[in-house]
Amino acid sequence: MFSKSSSKSANNGQASVQSISSSPAKPGEAAKPVPPSIISNDLRMVGDLTSKGEIHVDGVIEGDIRCQVLVIGQSGAVTGEIIADMVRVHGTLTGQIRARSVFLAATARVVGDIAHESLAIEPGAFLEGHCGRMDKTQDTAVIPAVNDVAASIPTLTFSSDLKAASA
Repeated sequence: MFSKSSSKSANNGQASVQSISSSPAKPGEAAKPVPPSIISNDLRMVGDLTSKGEIHVDGVIEGDIRCQVLVIGQSGAVTGEIIADMVRVHGTLTGQIRARSVFLAATARVVGDIAHESLAIEPGAFLEGHCGRMDKTQDTAVIPAVNDVAASIPTLTFSSDLKAASA
């Protein structure tokens, strides 16, 4: 039930990452839920992130993030612009937020402007910046922009040939 597969020996001990298809679900088919992408608390990333799904940040990111749902955990820190459908901040954010729904937990520390349709701030949250409500016309431009950028991301496939090419 919880045993390792023998695919590792078939690739000479090298791990293989399979290509992920981004084709839309056929009409009538239920879309499979995609697990969130997790940036753990021991990870620091420099660069922009784009996802069609959910991103959980418990580490440090220096760069812009575009996704459907962003959750910044208590140990998470982000420096950059956020464009998403929903943003939940429990940690630290320095930069702008453009999202339909924004939630700042009591442990949140945000320095930057927030453009939102819905904003909730728990007592104890720190916010330094301007908050402005988005019109319905502005807000509809957020998610298509995320999907357009995510669709342009190439799919990478890693194999044992990579080791031979770098030698």
